[in-house]
Amino acid sequence: MEVKAQHAVELNLADHDVKPYYFGIMLGYNTSHYNITHDPSFTNPALNKKIADVESGNTGRIHLGIMANYQLSKRFDLRFYPLNLVFSEKKLDYLMKSNAIENQRAESIVMSFPLQVRLKSDRINNFRVYTLAGAKYDFDLASNAGARNSDNMLKIKKNDYGVEGGIGFQFFLPYFILSPEIKFSYGLSNIHARDADLIYSSVVDKMNSRMLMFSLHFEGGGMGR
Repeated sequence: MEVKAQHAVELNLADHDVKPYYFGIMLGYNTSHYNITHDPSFTNPALNKKIADVESGNTGRIHLGIMANYQLSKRFDLRFYPLNLVFSEKKLDYLMKSNAIENQRAESIVMSFPLQVRLKSDRINNFRVYTLAGAKYDFDLASNAGARNSDNMLKIKKNDYGVEGGIGFQFFLPYFILSPEIKFSYGLSNIHARDADLIYSSVVDKMNSRMLMFSLHFEGGGMGR
């Protein structure tokens, strides 16, 4: 019995799972790009005399937010982010028929409102793994959809919605929980405000956002029953 006691692991935050809800902060890094669908005019030489191809490459930015977590049961949590700012930049490379390459960049500062369900494993000493899935609504504070026309402008709509999925790990420390998480965000809305009179916009029909997010959640506090 004495030998077993010496090797027993002390549980940090042992009463955490009986708390119905708690809060945390989140910091992270994201990479994002657009999934592009060409407009039919792209392959029409009479309508498209300059652009041979267009592609979107990944670029990185940061995100931060405040998380609220409600424990539905031993296995399931409901998570919401009352404050969630996502900074991103989408890069588009246009290969011109002259073989020159023109770059377009779309800066975004997004207020994102995800609602997620989290499925948790059993706690193994001071460790746990979880998966999550949910939906989100995004509002782009830096949208230029209402700006005046310019030949080199690509207009982005303010509103977007999509689905998310990911996996994470909870490490129970003496005073808080550290949760590294990786999540994929898949935009469902066409956020391209197409303008047939603009060179770079006319060849693109739809643009859907894609984002990979690496986050650190610092979870703690909570309210007792």
